[in-house]
Amino acid sequence: MDADSFDFDAVILAGGRSERLGGVPKQGLKYDGDTLLGRSIAAAGGARAVVVVGPEPAEHPAGILSCREEPAFGGPAAAIAAGLAALAKAGGSRPPVTLVLACDMPNVRQAVTALREGLLAAGPLTTCDGVVAVSEDGRRQPLVGFYSTPALQRSAAELAARGQLINGSVRALLASLDVKPVAVPARSTADVDTWDDAATLGVGGPGPLGGSRSKAAADELGGRA
Repeated sequence: MDADSFDFDAVILAGGRSERLGGVPKQGLKYDGDTLLGRSIAAAGGARAVVVVGPEPAEHPAGILSCREEPAFGGPAAAIAAGLAALAKAGGSRPPVTLVLACDMPNVRQAVTALREGLLAAGPLTTCDGVVAVSEDGRRQPLVGFYSTPALQRSAAELAARGQLINGSVRALLASLDVKPVAVPARSTADVDTWDDAATLGVGGPGPLGGSRSKAAADELGGRA
């Protein structure tokens, strides 16, 4: 695989309950003048098609597909499967690679850049089923990865046939895939699960933060993507 022929779709997950944020949707939280969803869509720049799985935001970017897993809040594996189905319905043959991203990482663009370089270096997907981000603490981040589209579709179908897709985990979805780990820049996969996380990362929203925090603390933690 070379840079000129790199072709991919993107599935962005934005439909969680945000229970630890009091139900405030993560996708609408803001960092550096943009929403977290907007930053995730920007991180997927270059994708042939992008689908956001979750409630459709009030301001949906032109050209971005939208869908929802059934039932709503059916878990990340079901959400990825719904996104893949929406892309398949978009028509035409789909790219061999799908970027999967959660929408709650303000600096994920840095991780996507590293993953793309890692996938290009890995060679044809005949040698693996994709690449997954590994954060600075050594943990895999399965919601930040480029994966073989056919392998994802096959795994989703197998989980559905066993009745394990709804409320299934991403790890279960990826269990049969041969995925190579790629170390990504520090803090590039730091996510917002709580208001403390949001405060640490400089993410603002309608909650205890009372608006966007100064970017000084965020710059100390990796700065803008």
